[in-house]
Amino acid sequence: MSNIDVIIFFGYLIGITIFGSSFYRRNKTSSAFTTGSNSIPGWVIGMSIFATFVSSISYLALPGQAFMSNWNAFVFSLSIPFAIIVAVKFFVPHYRKINSPSAYTYLEDRFGSWARIYVSTCYLLTQLMRIGIILYLLALAIHAVFGWSIAAIIIVTGITVIIYSVLGGIQAVVWTDAIQGIILIAGALFCTGYILFDLPGGPGQLFAVASSENKFSLGSFNLNMVESTFWVVFIYGIFINLQNYGIDQNYVQRYVAARSEKEAKRSALYGGLLYIPVSMLFLFIGTALFVFYNSAAAGLPAELMEAAQSDRVFPYFIVQELPVGITGLLIASIFAAGMSTISTSLNSSATVFLTDYYERYFKKSATEKESMSFLYIATFSIGLTGIGIGLSLMNVTSALDAWWKLSSIFSGGMLGVFLLGIFTNAGSSTGAVLGVLSGIVVIAWLSLTKLFQLEETLVYQIHSYMTIVLGTTAIFLVGFLISLLNKSSESKKSENVT
Repeated sequence: MSNIDVIIFFGYLIGITIFGSSFYRRNKTSSAFTTGSNSIPGWVIGMSIFATFVSSISYLALPGQAFMSNWNAFVFSLSIPFAIIVAVKFFVPHYRKINSPSAYTYLEDRFGSWARIYVSTCYLLTQLMRIGIILYLLALAIHAVFGWSIAAIIIVTGITVIIYSVLGGIQAVVWTDAIQGIILIAGALFCTGYILFDLPGGPGQLFAVASSENKFSLGSFNLNMVESTFWVVFIYGIFINLQNYGIDQNYVQRYVAARSEKEAKRSALYGGLLYIPVSMLFLFIGTALFVFYNSAAAGLPAELMEAAQSDRVFPYFIVQELPVGITGLLIASIFAAGMSTISTSLNSSATVFLTDYYERYFKKSATEKESMSFLYIATFSIGLTGIGIGLSLMNVTSALDAWWKLSSIFSGGMLGVFLLGIFTNAGSSTGAVLGVLSGIVVIAWLSLTKLFQLEETLVYQIHSYMTIVLGTTAIFLVGFLISLLNKSSESKKSENVT
């Protein structure tokens, strides 16, 4: 990059870091650190929800996915409205009524402490993978710009975000998210316009070439579960997005942090729906890049044409093709957006450790000083673990594909426990336990079959995206049926006694 781009890049990051750190004075209590003392404006919460969802995973991996294949990933976005409707109608009022910084307090009241521990553990594993994936994607972007070691970038970035998260708390997270969301959308729009009018044949060339190559395809509509067909991705999206907007600590903290239930509902609705057109924009950029580099507009290094390098194409375009000044701003915004998303995971995970473990089992009468000290230690520990995971993901084929597969496995069907508790009256502790055990068996069976490549088994013919679907379904159905049987048995015993 030019010196101007470098100055803009570091100036922007320093400014965002200072802005986020300025909230340190407002984080003197654990309540302020985790929920902002329930005083954050609704529009900020909404933009924060959007920015948390989009992150660097979407900004880099979605264009890479569209460049490498087609728009199959957009089917995931099409499932979002179904999840948001359920979240706004049922989950947001539920959490506002409980008024706990942890999303998992309810499960202990409903089924016992084991349910709270199980689901919170699944959540923490998922967030660790998320942190690692985003650190890796950020390193790709910076490596494309400066040529620095990807491993070194992951380590330095991780440590920087840890410090930023400790100083800023949830208020710094949501306010910086709001800023990043606006800048990311503006940057994506600029890139789209630049590519369209820089093609030798103009916008018409893009649509002609992309259509002939079937780049706008949403995937096959076959009813098999072997490949990432339209229906596999759509069903997967419904379950993952129900989990995101319904039980994910990242979102639940924002619902609780809003000033009122009305603002919380509006934030969930607008923050989620905004992702749909923006994800379409990112995929369009990927398709446009495919046409751009397969025309006479510009050349692309041969190694970036490989599937394993697809996530690096957009950063390469930003550095090589965009005007001076814009390059630095876009790279900085991608980097800072990733920082905000990581800080969200760090803050929410530390909150879970505090409320679901430390204050519940180790220090029930902890002082504010002790709680704040624990939050700092938890944030550092989670961040360091995330750095280690990021280093281990350096050779994945597609970051988006890896994230979807890993989140499907580590989520552990946790959605099933919530659905059993909230939407049925028959759910009992015994039924929930047996349901979870059956879900774990299903998830382990599917995962291990893929891991050891047991092609001769029937399970091997099921796409890995379906892991969360089948695991959640097993938990809900088994838990519900066992609870009904127990209830029926207890009723018969009561009649016999009478």
